[in-house]
Amino acid sequence: MNHPRMKYTYVGIDSHKGTHYAVISDCFFDRIKEIEFENVPIAFDSFFKELQNFKIKGTELAFGLEDTSAYGRLLTVFLVGKKQMVKHVNASLVKKERVNLQLDKTDSNDAECAARVLISRFNELPEVDPQDKYWVLKQVIARRTSLVKTNLSLKNHLQVFILNHYPSYNKFFSTIDSKSALAFYDKYPSPSKLKNTTLKELEDFLREVSGNKQWKGRAEKILECVNRDGKTTTEYQDYRDMAVKSGISQIRNNIKELESLEAVLEDFLGKFDYKLGSMRGIDTITAAELIAEIGDISRFPNAAKLAKYAGIAPITYSSGTTDKQHADFHGNRQLNSLFFRIAVAVTMTAGKNKKIINPFFYNYFQKKMAEGKTKKQALKCVQRMLVNIIWGMMTYKREYINPPTQDFQKAI
Repeated sequence: MNHPRMKYTYVGIDSHKGTHYAVISDCFFDRIKEIEFENVPIAFDSFFKELQNFKIKGTELAFGLEDTSAYGRLLTVFLVGKKQMVKHVNASLVKKERVNLQLDKTDSNDAECAARVLISRFNELPEVDPQDKYWVLKQVIARRTSLVKTNLSLKNHLQVFILNHYPSYNKFFSTIDSKSALAFYDKYPSPSKLKNTTLKELEDFLREVSGNKQWKGRAEKILECVNRDGKTTTEYQDYRDMAVKSGISQIRNNIKELESLEAVLEDFLGKFDYKLGSMRGIDTITAAELIAEIGDISRFPNAAKLAKYAGIAPITYSSGTTDKQHADFHGNRQLNSLFFRIAVAVTMTAGKNKKIINPFFYNYFQKKMAEGKTKKQALKCVQRMLVNIIWGMMTYKREYINPPTQDFQKAI
């Protein structure tokens, strides 16, 4: 009887922007053929036909790709459309295989190592199903993440200028990128532009840009701080002011784009029919990120599989009579981080009265702490509980029924 691995001819593929490299191998890790082809749909047909000449008689093709969502997505869609088995080969596994074999980093070697990982870990590697709506969702989230990072960089750059112009800026604006703060720094990028501005003029301006909110006393505070700080105007001040105004313009444009993208995300979430936002602590962005990272929930037959994928299930290390459990530092780290963020949100208190957001998770967290677990370990337990609940919500398209918020004092 033939070994199950002899059922396939294995194809490892190293994907690139312009050209893909494929190495065909048998189940004994012997290289059969290397093929280089362009990353354009018209070349995929020729590549697929050429493969038939090297496929071992009586076998099916199995493909292993490092990249199935960026440069390798078009090829992945093509192969799945041809009813071929396509598996995702993690780049770290390819690198590990290359290092173990002491091979140089080349496209050919990476493709061969992808094929070797495909053979040795065939049953463990996830099969790829490139559904467009999950891919599109992930791209929109990636664009939003890029804008958030850009805005943070712009904000930090702007803060350097503002600190030099207004050393006491944090005494009159708590955040540098609020609507009122941006309007003020745009009109008065440095104290030199405040010269000859009366208290009333500044009050009227702040009242207008803040929508009649929290403007009283702020104008007086600004002028008081400017006078106390002393002279901050330097040579070439106009050029420095221009840099401030340019940064503010970029930040404002990014904020508008972020608002637009978030509206798109909220609308697009309706295509999935998941009700993750019904849980207090999961907003639109978090729900979108969860769906994008988890993908089709049917890939996970139970919550335990999802927990393992997210790196939340503990790993057991045993030797002789010793059994120890350790945290899993592998798995999908982005998904793990999302569950951690939600765990923190559902176990926290909010507001001046410290209302308990979710008494169920709060009490569960406190119970684990009372058992002697550290805060980090207790949060890991909450994460695992969240996996069970979110898996059920997504699998059965159910809403989460939030328990009533509870006063902190009553819980003590």
